[in-house]
Amino acid sequence: MEVADILSRDCTRSAVPCTSKKRALEIISELAAQHLDISSQQLFDCLLAREKMGSTGIGNGIAIPHGRIGDENRATAVLLTFAEPVEFDAIDNQPVGLVFALLVPEQECKQHLKTLSLIAEKLSNKQVCKQLRQAGSDDELYNIMVSS
Repeated sequence: MEVADILSRDCTRSAVPCTSKKRALEIISELAAQHLDISSQQLFDCLLAREKMGSTGIGNGIAIPHGRIGDENRATAVLLTFAEPVEFDAIDNQPVGLVFALLVPEQECKQHLKTLSLIAEKLSNKQVCKQLRQAGSDDELYNIMVSS
């Protein structure tokens, strides 16, 4: 699976004004709901439930919130950079400025893990992260993520 298979341009936002982890999850839910047969509130509840099990802030200013959705939907991703980093309870206690959220159907557990691994690998590349953080537009952000 390629990033372009799950991430669309309209689910990619650069320099989003955001002040909290809760608001970040709301923004993700609102964007993803446009592509899924699930309300933004249900998506938010799904992401929040996962966060309660442990923060998806993986360190270095990056978070990968994720959750499982109904099987009638397809895997969907949301990519955000924030205008200012926000507290996310990350493992290194650093604020987060780069978020790649992933919503995957329940029955695609194996695919979910593979996709999470692919995203984590991409975001472990410091050069890619630097480019993502410096992206000046939604389109630039999208293009960097799908081409790297």
